[in-house]
Amino acid sequence: MLDSYIIPTQERLLRPLAAWLLAHGATANRITLVGFVIGLGAVPAIAGGQFMLGLVLIALNRIFDGLDGAVARLAGPTDRGAFLDIALDFFFYAAIPFAFVLADPAGNGLAGSLLLLSFVGTGSSFLAFAVIAQRRGLNSLKMPKKGLYYLGGITEGAETIALFILICLFPELFAIIATVFAALAFVTTLARWWWGWKAFAE
Repeated sequence: MLDSYIIPTQERLLRPLAAWLLAHGATANRITLVGFVIGLGAVPAIAGGQFMLGLVLIALNRIFDGLDGAVARLAGPTDRGAFLDIALDFFFYAAIPFAFVLADPAGNGLAGSLLLLSFVGTGSSFLAFAVIAQRRGLNSLKMPKKGLYYLGGITEGAETIALFILICLFPELFAIIATVFAALAFVTTLARWWWGWKAFAE
């Protein structure tokens, strides 16, 4: 819901650093991989009850995620880079709820499972729409620079990061926050199913 407003500003802020990294030999794919490894470090941190450390690692992951796109746009985007970015992002998004389940299986297990189920809905509908849109030559008007057709909804990337911030700051409220977010994600999934059904009518 907020991505189309936040991402252009993020790109402007990161462009000077991206240009510096590119000039010093960094590639978008390397930045993606480094950010992914850093983000996965949040899993053992959160599982071990180190929620603030987990939050710092999540924040670093998101900074690297913004940088890889900025570098790619300066150097020239590639299909390999677009694939790597989206594949690792979706795995990272699922890893954080899993970390909270590991931290408290009894208290967080049900809500964490519900949240992951909702992520499957939003992720699969996003990717399924993008595949068919690519086949039909459709482009996203709101996010034309994205490697895949960027289908919006109530719960997008910005809202998911807001979720991660909240559950790291208030881990004792994980079950409530996760359940509310999952409900919103299910609404997003239903809306995307409807959009796909209408958009791809024969």
